[in-house]
Amino acid sequence: MISKLPTWVWIWAWWLAFMAGMMNVVGFLSFEPQAISHLTGTTSLLAMALAERNAAMALHWLSIIAAFVFGAMLSGLLLRHSALRLGRRYGIALVIEAALLVAAAQLLMRHDALGIYLVGIACGLQNAMATTYSGTVLRTSHLTGMFTDLGITLGHVLRGSGYDRRRLQLCLIVISAFFAGGYASALLFARIDYATLYVPAALALLFAGGYAVYRWRKGIAEHHSP
Repeated sequence: MISKLPTWVWIWAWWLAFMAGMMNVVGFLSFEPQAISHLTGTTSLLAMALAERNAAMALHWLSIIAAFVFGAMLSGLLLRHSALRLGRRYGIALVIEAALLVAAAQLLMRHDALGIYLVGIACGLQNAMATTYSGTVLRTSHLTGMFTDLGITLGHVLRGSGYDRRRLQLCLIVISAFFAGGYASALLFARIDYATLYVPAALALLFAGGYAVYRWRKGIAEHHSP
């Protein structure tokens, strides 16, 4: 239940959404503007390209979708379960995400579309890392579900039937983080171009390091416990 979410999950969700917002805006500002962190529009563009018999663009949109799915699959291989639990190999997943983003930045600086696909893998990997916690769905790479829940909550308020305050808080946290990440990305892109991707890469490494320290301290505590 969402009422059982500990503080670290709220913080985790905010920063992951912030990073996804940064990555997605880089996609929109790239030499071939497109969304990366969510696939609804990309699927529509794929359908349009197929209807227009534009094989090159169809392959491009399909590659973005496949990259995201591959990233989610990689998360499944690493973490084994969709539930968010401390103790699994999140540090490894975060290091891989950072490496993907650094490589993507280098490729995009040369206008190589492969960089877009690497960002797609990073988004899929990141989104799959935090799919559920205690029965609560956590989606950090897109906002459709969050805006839907927000609308439902507002409807309940207007009807006077009460609302889930914690669900509303989670929606606002993810929405605000994704927006803040996109805003920061747009400002940075105007100054440092594709090097903007180094910021979410650095954050992923920072979290991986913090997670390693946490696991180390937890191991020591368990070793010395009676």
